[in-house]
Amino acid sequence: MDGCACARPTRYGRSSAPIPREVPLSHTEAPQGTRRDFIYYATAGAGAVVTGAAVWPLVNQMNPSADVMALASIRVDVAEVTPGTQITVLWQGKPVFIRARTEEEIAAAREVPVEELVDATANNANLLDDVPATDENRALPNPEGSELPEGTWLVQMGVCTHLGCVPLGESGDFGGWFCPCHGSHYDTSGRIRRGPAPRNLPVPVAAFVDATTIQLG
Repeated sequence: MDGCACARPTRYGRSSAPIPREVPLSHTEAPQGTRRDFIYYATAGAGAVVTGAAVWPLVNQMNPSADVMALASIRVDVAEVTPGTQITVLWQGKPVFIRARTEEEIAAAREVPVEELVDATANNANLLDDVPATDENRALPNPEGSELPEGTWLVQMGVCTHLGCVPLGESGDFGGWFCPCHGSHYDTSGRIRRGPAPRNLPVPVAAFVDATTIQLG
């Protein structure tokens, strides 16, 4: 119709914008969970290696060195030690008294009742902890075939059990050892009889390995 101002229909053409398509993910665009797991395991593995490297020197230091192992046990020749004499040897940095006692010394030690002793335990590393401090429980058994009286040998640490001084042999009120530092008296079995020392002189692990050789340790 003439003079009609009718609206023209709008035409919708094809859009020029590209239609998005799915694109495969590259390695750099991996999901965050996967990357996080990888970093976790890589870090844990590196930490284990570092920890192992740090611990090994510590464990290695705990292993005894050759010189320490050599001092763990020593052998002492006592062929020249006769009844009434004593030698002192150094073992693990401490003096050890090795004495061949006379029959009189043995008899004097065996006459003492255990009930009269300051320390009633043998303090002998070769025996149980609570065995009584009889002279028999402190003396070193003779080697096989020995002609000396049983109980001749006495092996003990030469360190006073009070404050660690070295006692003097064949001294004191009981004919055994005397500590000049504070006046502790030990008898001929190395048992404390008077003074501030609380315990008998310790008897270390020891044994005859042949007729004239004692092994300490």
